[in-house]
Amino acid sequence: MKKLPKVLALLLAVSMVFVLASCKPAEDGATTAPEDAKLKIGIVQYVEHPALDAAREGFVEALAENGYVDGENITIDVQNAQADQSNLKSIAQRFVNDKVDLILAIATPAAQAMVSETTEIPILGTAITDYEVAKLVDSNEAPGGNVSGTTDMNPVKEQIDLLKKLVPDVENVGLLYTSSEDNSVMQAGMVKDACEKLGLTVKEATVTSSNDVQQVTQSLVGKVDAIYIPTDNVCASAMPVISQITTEAKIPVICGEANMVLGGGLATLGINYSKLGYQTGEMAVKVLKSEAETASMPIESQTDYDFTINGDVAKDIGMTVPDDLADAVVYPSQATPAATEE
Repeated sequence: MKKLPKVLALLLAVSMVFVLASCKPAEDGATTAPEDAKLKIGIVQYVEHPALDAAREGFVEALAENGYVDGENITIDVQNAQADQSNLKSIAQRFVNDKVDLILAIATPAAQAMVSETTEIPILGTAITDYEVAKLVDSNEAPGGNVSGTTDMNPVKEQIDLLKKLVPDVENVGLLYTSSEDNSVMQAGMVKDACEKLGLTVKEATVTSSNDVQQVTQSLVGKVDAIYIPTDNVCASAMPVISQITTEAKIPVICGEANMVLGGGLATLGINYSKLGYQTGEMAVKVLKSEAETASMPIESQTDYDFTINGDVAKDIGMTVPDDLADAVVYPSQATPAATEE
């Protein structure tokens, strides 16, 4: 029994060693955090196409440039739903179960799926046209809940003016979009108003999924002088299919954003999705640093728009680009392929 105090003393000493070791300062003076203490960020992307990819990459870049680097002090879980609602639901439930610290929802359906699963985790959206119309926030000026982000609202009127400039004799405009995408429906209404003011007739053609894009696009051939496609996720992912039909029929296609033009459309006056994603990433930094809360963060937008004209398509359909837009012409066929690692 007399040896018991020595044993206790030994145990106490060993315990102190472990405590001190666990609190040992890192070389930079910071306390070393356990691996599972990294912030977790979930990214859910509705579908894969260049615009949404660019928004995601811009977001990650903004985080990194502000000190939040994937694999170092944060863990980023990127999930793509491939335009499938059941996938969206599963991804949303996974993020909630994993207790991620912040979610980036790319495109309206992705944000709507996340909102249906959590009202607690901060959600930032991007590539969403109108948060209020999509019932994601109380208002775009004062969201009031766990959702905020950036809007990709297009200068629709100016895009229709561009269509008229490139196709002066246009009378009938085909309007191609997905009937189930709230943002596309809203933009379609804006297109109708803009065309009506110019005396143009609109012929609507809606798709429900990528499976009927080819048939619906083909139905417009011979009926329209030009086609307008908003920032529609299904159509954006199917631009090669659409372009094959419209180029052969020599129908100019005005798109909602530049990546759709590079994918086979003719022209646009639109936003830069990489910059939009970066802007969203800067909002995320404020949330992560507890400098702002989504409830009081107004929806942000871009104000600078760029002309983009696909020179390959212009040549194929026999269109001469006006001199004042010559600087906006790009030739995707001449783009240098990205280098691959061996």
